[in-house]
Amino acid sequence: MTREHSLLRLLQLASPALPVGAYSYSEGLEGVIHDQVVSCKADLASWLVQELTYGSIHLEAAILVRSYCATANQQWDQLQYWNAWLTAARETEELRSQSLQMGQSLLRLFRDIELGCEESLRPFDVDLLQQLKQEGCNFAVIFGLAAAHWQIESVDALLGYLQSWATNLINAGIKLIPIGQTAGQLMLFQLQPTLEQAAQNILNLEDDDLKSCGWGLALASMAHETQYSRLFRS
Repeated sequence: MTREHSLLRLLQLASPALPVGAYSYSEGLEGVIHDQVVSCKADLASWLVQELTYGSIHLEAAILVRSYCATANQQWDQLQYWNAWLTAARETEELRSQSLQMGQSLLRLFRDIELGCEESLRPFDVDLLQQLKQEGCNFAVIFGLAAAHWQIESVDALLGYLQSWATNLINAGIKLIPIGQTAGQLMLFQLQPTLEQAAQNILNLEDDDLKSCGWGLALASMAHETQYSRLFRS
């Protein structure tokens, strides 16, 4: 597979147009904006940096890397182990439901794309996808699986995942704070060094170092379902 081919597949996988429902979630932002913990561009930028450095997305992305490696090495038991591990590590029902709903959507899309290609999935791949469907598949896990299957470089897949996450939350901030579209794009541009550093740190994480520190996100997520007015899914 050519570098250009892999790049096109990554752009499709990380595209905001990917029909997995990411746009319908704010990942705690709606709650903290409602409580005025985040009330301006600087607050939003700080929230994103903290999450990328210490928070839940840091942990998700580390599992993506392990899913990628397990797929590349055809270690399906390891892939299922990390999928179950991430499900158990979700701090709230809302965050777990989001991860599983988006994961199931991407799993279905990936299977439909592959079965529509000339080279269809091998039998064990079909069986694995069916098992993941029954167990519930996290978004980071199927993202890593798809990236490895499509021969996207692991660091590129990781950066694409983090960029897609940041884009989604900046778009949520544009609607909720609100801030302008240009301000949002400038924020995403200025976030690039943090995304690069986060990716490098995540690639170097050992299994025993997997952790996150985002209690503010957990509290915001738990309070979201009882918030008086909501634009985003709870």
